[in-house]
Amino acid sequence: MSLARPDAPSIPDGPGAYLFRDADGRVVYVGKAISLRKRVASYWARPQHPRTEAMLDHARSVEWIVASTEVDALMLEYNLIKSHRPRFNVRYRDDKSYPYLALTVGERWPRARVLRGPKRKGVRYFGPYGHAYAIRETLDALTRVFPVRTCSNAFFDQRARAGRPCLYYDIGRCAGPCVPLLTGVTEHGYGELVEAMAGFLGGDHRPILSRLDQHMRRAADLQEYERAAKLRDQLAAARKAMESQEMILARRDDLDIVGMEEDDLEAAFQVFFVRGGRVMGRRGWVVDKVEDIDAPRLVSSFLRELYMDREEVPPRILVPAWPSDQEVLERWLSGMRHARVRIAVPARGDGRRLLQVVGHNAKESFVRHKMKRASDFAARSRALSELGDVLGLPMAPLRIECYDISNLGPTDKVGSMVVFEDGLPKRSDYRKFEIKGVPGQDDFASMEEVLRRRFARVATDPSDAPLREDGEGRKRRGRFAYPPSLIVVDGGRGQLSVAERVLSDSGLGIPVIGLAKRLEEVYLPGQPEPLVIARGSESLFLLQHIRDEAHRFAITYHRAKRAKRALHSPLDDIPGVGATRKKALLKRFGSLARLRTASVEELDQTPGVGPGLAHVIYEHLHGIDASGAERRVS
Repeated sequence: MSLARPDAPSIPDGPGAYLFRDADGRVVYVGKAISLRKRVASYWARPQHPRTEAMLDHARSVEWIVASTEVDALMLEYNLIKSHRPRFNVRYRDDKSYPYLALTVGERWPRARVLRGPKRKGVRYFGPYGHAYAIRETLDALTRVFPVRTCSNAFFDQRARAGRPCLYYDIGRCAGPCVPLLTGVTEHGYGELVEAMAGFLGGDHRPILSRLDQHMRRAADLQEYERAAKLRDQLAAARKAMESQEMILARRDDLDIVGMEEDDLEAAFQVFFVRGGRVMGRRGWVVDKVEDIDAPRLVSSFLRELYMDREEVPPRILVPAWPSDQEVLERWLSGMRHARVRIAVPARGDGRRLLQVVGHNAKESFVRHKMKRASDFAARSRALSELGDVLGLPMAPLRIECYDISNLGPTDKVGSMVVFEDGLPKRSDYRKFEIKGVPGQDDFASMEEVLRRRFARVATDPSDAPLREDGEGRKRRGRFAYPPSLIVVDGGRGQLSVAERVLSDSGLGIPVIGLAKRLEEVYLPGQPEPLVIARGSESLFLLQHIRDEAHRFAITYHRAKRAKRALHSPLDDIPGVGATRKKALLKRFGSLARLRTASVEELDQTPGVGPGLAHVIYEHLHGIDASGAERRVS
């Protein structure tokens, strides 16, 4: 079955996004177009780039969504890519987790701290910085000027309970909001401190420096020498904080500078964020060029990726190549900024010099990434190729699933399935199984139940696979329905026989092996003697890694179930008693034993427990059913 070409008149001749799907309904590629009709029709022109041909080989259908404007099409494409993560669209990833200086403005008494990872609500971010120590040096200087707290919330609460601030208040490095009645700080005054620090971090240095200088001179004129000395130290601290931000422009301009280095398969981007002529932060990305994409389209895609994730847009953006849809991007960014934004490729002057500097940084980052990637990728490729050769497979097993059973006695039996793709764990496809149909302790029967439940979702013909409805109301196969290239069961001949029987009954011809822990022996179907893979080989190391990951995943699930059962309380079985009421009951009576002796009237006096629920709790704890007859309580 191949991709059917839609009738041209059925395709709208306007802006929008289009999606190619495979035989199982998965989105493999998302694109956007000013004219959907022309763009979609172009995929049936020949010849195509090899990457485009590969995408079309996988695709079985194409659909489209019409947008009202080109800017809406831009947003729509981005959201569809984020939602579906198509395998043939370029993929961006940070080349490291950069730290930010953050102000938690959503809290009553905001604090300054170092944060990494995804951005959170109620937090203002500044940076990113190259190193966490650079933030701490900046904070050390800034808290001498803006005494905003830097302590954790737990320490803040502890000082509030103690009724006295910490040493940082005594040395003038914190305003002491933990004990406002003692220190005299108000929410309004503290808020002004936080806003002043945010303004300074945002590059608005001049008003702060002018104010400190004026106050210092006035104090000196009034012969308030101690206060003048303090202001002098604050002025020096503010200038020191500025020195940590490299000055690269004589003018106090705000702009972002994008540098790029690429080859046929990947690209690296570096961005310098310049505010007030100073570098306020930098960040890097590495891009997998899965699709056929030239420099203009790549720059366009990157700018969209960059500013979808940022609240602040400068008036000018310098790029190494003109983006393919410059006008659409400028309209979109101008709308975000509520003022005009210009994208430029400087040909001379300071702009050109800065672009070359950032481009050099991108090149160095790309070289480091290539060296690391070459080492990691080469090792994984060797391991997969060697494993395929050792097991006599027609090709390297790019998707491997491993199964393990964990139990302690007859209860809480669980199974695990872990997935490795291209030699790396794919944790989004991991699965946990609670063994339901096996009485007692029987590892073979437990393994059979897990495998039958797993491969009931896989069919020899993709059209026979069970369908489920997605969020858009379409029927499609889930990720659980895709067959692996190789199955590994943790165990020896017995577990392997179980797996062979399940696969035979399911009509599936998937290669399967058993891996025994005793001597790291590999059991193959139809071979009485186990295969012993040479110790130290990369293929054996890969199998051990997969098996150990399955064991770890199963044990973690098993321990969680045991812990949940151990913490189970008779109160958990009472209708109407949730976590809040359970906590209130135990807080009032102190223990379950004391709770059992309480009367209905005493239960009724517990916050959140009314007369009706009090009777239900009493009857349940004393083994009385609704009719008043006693019942057995286990």
